[in-house]
Amino acid sequence: MDRKTHYQKLISMYAAAPINEIFAPIMEVSEGEAVIEIELSKKYHHSGGGVHGSVYFKMLDDAAFFAANSLEEEVFVLTTSFTTYITRPVATGRMRAIGRVVNRNRTQFIAESIVYDAEGREIGRGNGIFVRGKLPLTDADGYE
Repeated sequence: MDRKTHYQKLISMYAAAPINEIFAPIMEVSEGEAVIEIELSKKYHHSGGGVHGSVYFKMLDDAAFFAANSLEEEVFVLTTSFTTYITRPVATGRMRAIGRVVNRNRTQFIAESIVYDAEGREIGRGNGIFVRGKLPLTDADGYE
């Protein structure tokens, strides 16, 4: 399979995840990189009127995860650790996360991601370690 087909299958797999019915994200994947965007809504807010930290985490982890899985064509990768830094609150507009693999070896990938608001300001960043799992990608929902 060529790389572009793999990237398209990852995008389909992401769209098929039931959690994404809530967020309706749009994703692009390339070698060692993933970009994810969502339109913000009040349903993502905490009681103080800003976007809940779990949304920041999801955007950052997903972007880093798919950056890592772009380099792995056989199995679903797993997040083993992920650190999130929320640097600016946001309530409206779009969130755009960009994840990139910064290091890889035969057992793990290290990826970093940054999330931006609609004006292009950094609002959070994260980094994580991802390992190859046991689930073949061909068995993952949506990877078709």
